[in-house]
Amino acid sequence: MSYLIGVTALWAFSFSLIGAYLAGQVDSYFAVLVRIALASLLFLPFLRPSALSNGMKLAMMCIGAVQLGLMYIFFYQSFLLLSVPEVLLFTIFTPLYVTLLDDAMIKRFSPFYLLTAAVAVLGAAVIRYQGISDDFWLGFLVVQGANLCFAIGQVAYRHLAQGLPRGIPQRSVFGWFYLGALALVIVAFAIFGSTEKLPTTGVQWGVLGWLGLAASGLGYFLWNKGATRVDAGALAIMNNALIPAGLLVNLLIWNRDADILRLALGGAIIVASLLINEWWVRRREQRCSNVTARC
Repeated sequence: MSYLIGVTALWAFSFSLIGAYLAGQVDSYFAVLVRIALASLLFLPFLRPSALSNGMKLAMMCIGAVQLGLMYIFFYQSFLLLSVPEVLLFTIFTPLYVTLLDDAMIKRFSPFYLLTAAVAVLGAAVIRYQGISDDFWLGFLVVQGANLCFAIGQVAYRHLAQGLPRGIPQRSVFGWFYLGALALVIVAFAIFGSTEKLPTTGVQWGVLGWLGLAASGLGYFLWNKGATRVDAGALAIMNNALIPAGLLVNLLIWNRDADILRLALGGAIIVASLLINEWWVRRREQRCSNVTARC
């Protein structure tokens, strides 16, 4: 959980930085390309090509292409259609995708995970429900594309990590994740990108540098590492913890309007859902330890 909490604090700045300095000012495909290129460069020195089989390398690259590359393409486009609060609002469905995908991969259905994720969704909805803009439907679908890509990547990496060679640090193989994403966004930029809206100020380049090295580079590595150490329910709920964190940053730094009462109430609901999930997991583990034969 410490990894997920730390990355949540790190990512809390990303929404506002993109909305304030990049959206509509810098070509979205170029911004994505720079972010992933910087993240790839950060992990290339640690990469050990001989540590994984070709099949595992390809699987890691495919996960990166979906979770990071394709997700960012959807994500940046959403800021052209929606405000930062609306993007935050529409990310509340990610926990549902995480729980359902995780259950589907192991061919089971865990209604309690879905219940706790739904409670977290309720908490996020309490925080940011407001009037919807004219681009609601298109923006909603674009954000759901990003949410689904992010959920697929998290769940897939959790299961892939179980087959990674023992004794090899994850940082030694995680470079393949970024290289897969980089391959995808290079093609996307070549087809859809434009050189007419490149960064023109030091602030814009600085924001891209921060987002690439910190938010993408360190952030996705630590988030996926943390995802391998928690159950699907806790992972789903932590996806929505980004919403109150992002809004808090928006309020304190950018002085955007925010309903403090809604923020506090919604955050309390999300925390409650996490506590309920942790209680249920401990209870299930205790039951399994007492009745090993049935588990």
